[in-house]
Amino acid sequence: MDIENTIDNYFRIVDARRFDELVHVFHREIEYERPGYDKLVGVEAVIDFYKNTREIAAGHHELHGTLVRGQTAACWGRFEGSKKDGTRIDERFADIMTFERGKMRTRITFFHRPAI
Repeated sequence: MDIENTIDNYFRIVDARRFDELVHVFHREIEYERPGYDKLVGVEAVIDFYKNTREIAAGHHELHGTLVRGQTAACWGRFEGSKKDGTRIDERFADIMTFERGKMRTRITFFHRPAI
């Protein structure tokens, strides 16, 4: 599977809340950095985050663009959905990722909002 397809598949899996299937797109030693959380290391930790920690109850990612250069990729877009407490979310995001043997090895997520 090529990198763009892996990225698309990742967002489909997350939006459908089929978190156990993340083993198909994440390297077993993935390192994921996301604002407001400690770095997640290992596919089991990332799956646990999605199942038990992530504040989002439902929603949909809309990708606006993807760039791939070798084993590094960036994508950006918008997420619309709701938190577990019912609060609506409309968030612009960007991700930078690296890949190893066809699976996502590192991921850093950025959100489009005032921070400093």
